[in-house]
Amino acid sequence: MELTIADIAIKFGLIIIIFLISLVVAMYSTYAERKIAAFFQDRVGPNRAGPWGILQPLADGGKMFLKEEIIPTNATPFLFIVGPSLAILTACIGSAVIPWGQNLTIGDKVIPLQVTDINVGILYIFGVVSLGVYGVMIGGWASNNKYSLLGAIRAASQNISYEISMGLSIIALLMVTGTLSLGEIAQQQHGFWADGWFSWNVFKQPLGFLLFLICAFAETNRTPFDLPECETELVGGYHTEYSSMKLGFYLFAEYINMFISSAVMATLYFGGYNYPFMDWVAANAGPNISVILGTALMFGKVFLFIFFFMWVRWTIPRFRYDQLMDLGWKILIPLAIANIIITGVVITFL
Repeated sequence: MELTIADIAIKFGLIIIIFLISLVVAMYSTYAERKIAAFFQDRVGPNRAGPWGILQPLADGGKMFLKEEIIPTNATPFLFIVGPSLAILTACIGSAVIPWGQNLTIGDKVIPLQVTDINVGILYIFGVVSLGVYGVMIGGWASNNKYSLLGAIRAASQNISYEISMGLSIIALLMVTGTLSLGEIAQQQHGFWADGWFSWNVFKQPLGFLLFLICAFAETNRTPFDLPECETELVGGYHTEYSSMKLGFYLFAEYINMFISSAVMATLYFGGYNYPFMDWVAANAGPNISVILGTALMFGKVFLFIFFFMWVRWTIPRFRYDQLMDLGWKILIPLAIANIIITGVVITFL
C-alpha cells in the first residue's frame, strides 16, 4: 500500500504524541512516587511548588537543566555522554510497537493508534531491552570510577540473568497465541469473555505473567532488584559521577522503562485496550467512542501497574546480591521451563 503525505503526517504526529506522553508520564511518576512514599511513611511529600506540589516535577526538571555540566577529569568524555543518551533513546523507542487502541475513523481517514505493527513485535521489545544495558555499561565504564564500574557490572549481569527468564516466560504465551505481533495478541483478547472462557491471557498463563512481572522489576532496576545503584554499598552505582541533565536522562530512562514495561504487561496479559462489553459500547455509542474508551482503559491498566511498582518499592527491602542471582537462576528459570512443558501438554491434549 502506497503511503500518502497525509498518512506520513498522521504517523509522525502519533510518534510525537506517544513520545511526549512517555516523557510526561515519566516526569509525573517522580511526583507520584514521592507522594506514595510520603503516604506509606506518614509524611506530606512535595507540597511547595504549586497546589499540592503539582509543579514539583517542573521545578526538578528546571534544576536539572540549569545545573553545571561536569565531566570528571579522568572520564572518557565522548562515551560519558553516549551512556545516558543511549539509555534514554532505548527507553523511548520501545513504545513503537505497543497498540494503544484500535483504529480511529475520522471521515475517510483511518488513524491507527499503533506506530507500527511488525510481525516480530515481541522480539523488537526484547532487542530494545537488551540494548538498554549498554547505556548503563558505557556510563559506568566511561566514568573511570570503581563504584560506577561495579554498579554497571551488576546491572549487566542482573539484566542478562533475568532476560533469560523473561524470554522463557514469553515462549509459553507464544505457544498459546501463535504470533509475535503485539497488535495481533491484543486482538485475540477481544472483549473479556469468548468461547466460554476468559479471553485475557492472564487467565491462560497466570504463572507466565507472574514470572514476567518479577523479571520486569529486575529489568527496570526497581526495588527489590535495585542492586546496580545500591547506595549502601556502591555510593550511587553506575551514575555516581553524573550530574545535571545527564543524570536526569538516567533517572528518566528508569521511569520510561517502567511505563513501557507496564504497557507491555497490560497488552500481553490484561487485554491491552480490550474491556468487557466493548462490542455493546461500539454498537450503541459508536466505534470511535469504543476506541477512545479502550485507549483510556489501556492507560488505566498501565497506571495501575506503575502504582504497583511504587507500592513494592516502599514495602519490600532489596535482596542481597546472592539472593538475587539465586532467584533468577535457581527458581525463575526452572519455573519458566516447567511452564513451557505444562503449556505444551495442555495444548496437545486439551
